[in-house]
Amino acid sequence: MKGTYLGEFEEVVLLTVAMLDDSGYGISVKREVEKRTERTINLSAIHSTLYRLEKKGFLNSRLGESTNVRGGKRKRIFYITPFGVKSLKETKSLREDIWNSIPTYVLQQ
Repeated sequence: MKGTYLGEFEEVVLLTVAMLDDSGYGISVKREVEKRTERTINLSAIHSTLYRLEKKGFLNSRLGESTNVRGGKRKRIFYITPFGVKSLKETKSLREDIWNSIPTYVLQQ
């Protein structure tokens, strides 16, 4: 797990980018995270998390094509790296291991 630790919000954003495949940009990630978490998210929080994940090596990005809708401005598309996939798999494994270690009676309360 060392070197691949993700905070809860980082994990949600990284999972969302992976789910969106080649259409993960600021607004699309924001919409999906809000839908799934049923929380209002500030776009700047999404952007700072995307750039932080890129800096850590979990994501890469590229500029998409310009569109008339955006006045010729290009979108920055984010996509998950192999290191990001590894981190998500390790996080999932850790969570499953802990869940499986909880005594059954505790969850029946």
